[in-house]
Amino acid sequence: AGDRAKVAVRSNDANLDPVGTCVGPRGQRVHNIVEELNGENMDIVEWNEDPAVYIKNALNPAQVLKVEFNDDSNGCIVVVPDHQLSLAIGKRGQNARLAAKLTGYRIDIKSETAYEEYLENLANPVVEETEETSSEEE
Repeated sequence: AGDRAKVAVRSNDANLDPVGTCVGPRGQRVHNIVEELNGENMDIVEWNEDPAVYIKNALNPAQVLKVEFNDDSNGCIVVVPDHQLSLAIGKRGQNARLAAKLTGYRIDIKSETAYEEYLENLANPVVEETEETSSEEE
């Protein structure tokens, strides 16, 4: 058994809070499950058909500012406040790893500062000059 599990839930009843229902009054339902899992912590997140919302939910408790999907792959960049980067990634990368496994997306988590630098590098790529050498003698 691991240290933590993430489970996504949803309800077809708009009047029902699926996460709250699973947690139960005073956390009793989830506590019983945690006991069955030999103390493994469990995060219950709300499933959403919108992948960006689902990824935000999966990275809870970190505050997600932006989810940007890659055009050519099943990956995304998730932007979080600088002070929440370690919270989003989790101990030994566990939060990010479990969120990626749960959602099916490759998740690259960046702080706001790192994301701004990333965008700047995209806008102003560094071009290295190389000397051309000729093998022909004149």
